[in-house]
Amino acid sequence: MPYLERDGDVFVLNLGNRDEEVSENRFHPDMLTELHRRLDEVEAHDGPAALVTAATGKFWSNGLDTDWIFGNLADLPGYLDSVHELFVRILTFEAPTVAAVQGHAFGAGAMLALTHDFRVMRADRGFWCLPEVNLNMPFTVGMSALMRERLPIQTAVDAMATGRRFGGVDAVDAGIAERHVDGDGVLAAAVEKAATLTATRGKNLGGIKRGLHAPLIEALQTKTDESNFRLG
Repeated sequence: MPYLERDGDVFVLNLGNRDEEVSENRFHPDMLTELHRRLDEVEAHDGPAALVTAATGKFWSNGLDTDWIFGNLADLPGYLDSVHELFVRILTFEAPTVAAVQGHAFGAGAMLALTHDFRVMRADRGFWCLPEVNLNMPFTVGMSALMRERLPIQTAVDAMATGRRFGGVDAVDAGIAERHVDGDGVLAAAVEKAATLTATRGKNLGGIKRGLHAPLIEALQTKTDESNFRLG
């Protein structure tokens, strides 16, 4: 389950299990619940703060839990709505947010990275990728809106329509991430960036984000049903 650590006023939310380096960090419903609990802890802190979302090992996040989905297809619309809810929470979080992407970020994991204010990626390992076109999977209304708002339009076309894998250097060039870092310095670079912004934490920052992302938030809050999402 995800866990929190502290580096001064920067809270580091690790997507994986403590002391377990190799995990795909897929969005099982229990993981989503735990992520909200950890975000509650950050919000309960009084004073300057920022959030860095990190992981260890080969993966940052491989996104949707496909094993759970295929065992619970009737519950897929509600599950997707819960993923959208997490996206909205990070987009509007009342503290600066930085994704420290040290490994692969695929599908909804790649989307989660985009919901953060800033992204730091490892230059020499790991890819940011939307493989849905190659898996014959559609994007929800909210997911499509997320790509349109958070990416340059040609990058969105390249990512969504071809499934291109972007390494850290290419991701910065394409406008997906703001910085790439060699070796194991991703987390330190993300914490360094977040630490410069902790004083902005508060309701005013949350209001600014809600204003910036208003159309996207509305799209992400569109309930998923047969009218706007269908596999196959």
